Amino acid sequence: MTSDIIYEDSHILVCHKPSGIATQSAKIGTPDMVSILKTHIYKNSSVKKEPYLAVIHRLDQPVEGLLVFSKTPAATKELNKQLNNSGFGKIYHAVLTNPLPDEEGTLTDYLIKDGRTNSSKVCSSNTPGSKKAVLFYKSLGNIDFENGISYPLAEITLETGRHHQIRVQLSHAGCPILGDRKYGGMPDYSIQTSLQLFACKLAFKHPKTGKHMEFTLNLP
Repeated sequence: MTSDIIYEDSHILVCHKPSGIATQSAKIGTPDMVSILKTHIYKNSSVKKEPYLAVIHRLDQPVEGLLVFSKTPAATKELNKQLNNSGFGKIYHAVLTNPLPDEEGTLTDYLIKDGRTNSSKVCSSNTPGSKKAVLFYKSLGNIDFENGISYPLAEITLETGRHHQIRVQLSHAGCPILGDRKYGGMPDYSIQTSLQLFACKLAFKHPKTGKHMEFTLNLP
């Protein structure tokens, strides 16, 4: 797992989360990024006590990509402040089942979460508990899969960070993400694939030095 750590110092840790592993799990004995990274920090520290590691933002369990964690309370406070005030520079790539309506544009919806089913759906703006969701998209052409079919590839930039936001909004727009069984992204059963959503870029200011930090993964 240490090979998936992209950057680490005494304040932060940036890693590449694989698909299928939760950012943080409530189930005892279930591997997640927090437990894996705490083990890494413990093994490489001269101080043999449970390491401090705080979750700043999350990726859905089936989503692959970049995450930053804080290693001190001060770093947690500063990164949370950035996230709440201006957000991080987060860019995703998504393989879609259908083309987007335009080459680039904005999707604005209101979403409500159903905790019983761990899902969200688009609703009206006056629905109690609804939250506004905004994302920007840009077409990146097509990508070929092993079944010989080409699927549209899009770049997604979030303005808000809602539960399952990208998955729900794209599905509502008629172009669900390939491999998304929960939100209708399995139109072709000749291809068995995981959710094709990737957090490929992350940018923020270092919580101690204020230096601009930017990380990119070469993902679809």
